[in-house]
Amino acid sequence: MPRKAALLVVPLVVSLTPALQLFAAPPAPKAALGLKPVQDSVAYQLVPESQVESCKVRDLDGKWAGWEVTTADGTILRRFADTNRDKKVDLWCYFDQGVEVYRDVDSDFNGKADQYRWLGTAGTRWGMDEDEDGKIDAWKRISAEEVTAEVIGALAAGDAARFSRLLLSPEELSSLRLETEEAGKLGAQVKRAATEFAAFAKRQKQVGSGAQWVQFAAATPGVLPAGALGLTSDLVVYENAVAMFESRGESGQVVVGTLVQVGDAWRLIDLPQIVGDDMVARSSGYFFTPLRSTENAVPAGAEGEAAQKLVAQLEKIDQALSQAKASELPRLNAGRADVVEQLAAAASTPEDRQAWVQQLVDTVAAAVQEGTYPAGTERLKKISRGLGRNDQSLKSYVDFQVISSEYASRLRGSKSEDFPKIQEWYLESLTDFVSSYESTPEAGKAMLQLALSKEFEAKEDDALRWYRRVAKEFAGQPAGDKAAGAVTRLDSVGKRLDLRGTTIDGKNFQLAALRGKPVILHYWATWCEPCKQDMRRLRQLQARYQKAGLEIVGVSVDIHRSDAAAFLKENPLPWTQLFEEGGMESSRLANELGVQTLPTMLLIDKAGKVVQHNVQIAQLDEELDALTR
Repeated sequence: MPRKAALLVVPLVVSLTPALQLFAAPPAPKAALGLKPVQDSVAYQLVPESQVESCKVRDLDGKWAGWEVTTADGTILRRFADTNRDKKVDLWCYFDQGVEVYRDVDSDFNGKADQYRWLGTAGTRWGMDEDEDGKIDAWKRISAEEVTAEVIGALAAGDAARFSRLLLSPEELSSLRLETEEAGKLGAQVKRAATEFAAFAKRQKQVGSGAQWVQFAAATPGVLPAGALGLTSDLVVYENAVAMFESRGESGQVVVGTLVQVGDAWRLIDLPQIVGDDMVARSSGYFFTPLRSTENAVPAGAEGEAAQKLVAQLEKIDQALSQAKASELPRLNAGRADVVEQLAAAASTPEDRQAWVQQLVDTVAAAVQEGTYPAGTERLKKISRGLGRNDQSLKSYVDFQVISSEYASRLRGSKSEDFPKIQEWYLESLTDFVSSYESTPEAGKAMLQLALSKEFEAKEDDALRWYRRVAKEFAGQPAGDKAAGAVTRLDSVGKRLDLRGTTIDGKNFQLAALRGKPVILHYWATWCEPCKQDMRRLRQLQARYQKAGLEIVGVSVDIHRSDAAAFLKENPLPWTQLFEEGGMESSRLANELGVQTLPTMLLIDKAGKVVQHNVQIAQLDEELDALTR
């Protein structure tokens, strides 16, 4: 039988000067649910007024005194605890769908919260408030993703203090034991960032007051090993990290730059830069500055003196590109294309020429899609026109890039109402391309895109016709394998899937072993931010449908196992994770079901039969409710 909680003093509203009320018995549900977190940016479960009185308040049964508030069905909503038994609440916990997502902590037991922690599906942030004024003074723990979200918040609010607490502190810099010169250089950069942020935030126009962080983007973190630059231990670093945001109905990017890990926290070392403010997102960084590897990219046949001079020019241009302002990039990209074109013209064999032309096309197409070479699409068309009848294979390669590049150019800067027309042009262009080059590998890729578009339009019969054609005409090729898997997926409702694989830690797995339980099959990757957002909701659903035996199986389609393993180490998930080398393009697990976009989820019933072959996260609660009745 639960014992009665000791007499507690409970603040009705946690604030700088909390109003205190003495309860000889547990408070009424309405009073308990009236308590709010100190921090405003907390997403927790609220109860409709009509359901408040049906909630229950019960004594804690354990080492702490206090109360829990639950819904009528027993889902926990709040927990208020006295952890040191001084008859005062010092821990205020808030839940969402039964998962604790936030707590205010009074660690010195003086009646005022001095720590704020986001937990569970809400992230990892742990803020410290030394003067107990309700404002976070420093982050004890914060992930790289959350740092970029805070950057957007600081820019939107013009809050220099919020930005400054994300920067590497002098004490943290000293703890790295960098060489004196390097430490001085880095310290000056951090100090300058703190000083200049207020003016920068006021000057920039892209991140408006209502801007919302959308996602984090960065390549795999790197390690600066102990001994480098005087370091006494390894330093884990993200370079060229980007924060995606939405403001006034428009999407944008903020280049946050370099992030370093110090203990449990990630820190900034410089001012952010906003794409469009005379720069673009590109690979650059403080510790690692990746450049195009011109030497390794040079095909055979470039050994002559004239060719070597051209290669040297490429190296100079690549150096300039890594440091250039946005206004300089079109000229530099055009210059790079000029040099590669000369190398193609000087090639001594057809094979060498084709290799140089493909590099030229790849270079121009990448610059066009980055928005750094507006004239690049016309250049690609000119290259295509210069190819003869005997160059059909190369011509198909070029023309496919022309369509992709022009599509990206049309989308860039377009308004939402323009999208249907752009999409119509894109699909017509792909259809014409297939007619002209129907037996080439690029035609297979084009048909996959056409099939996928029909999936998005919910025209599955049309999608299946395209997928079956690709599966037949490109059997044994990558496009054919992907299409055959897509046919399996689209035709899977009401059928059992024979999914087998290896978990990320090397164990054998068979989906059939989960018969008798509902299953969500979730395809994801570390570079897919919506996938990560889905994971938070999946944790909530797993807790909610625990009694029904809900199982979740994740399938990582990262290219490298190490990427998925590192993410899961930092963000542990309580369900099986499968992995197979090859990424979304060529891993067996992705191809067996024709997965081309992320996130992709399938819902499977207790009999092991597919209920939905492409269920959305917003539909899952309703679908699971119906499935588990």
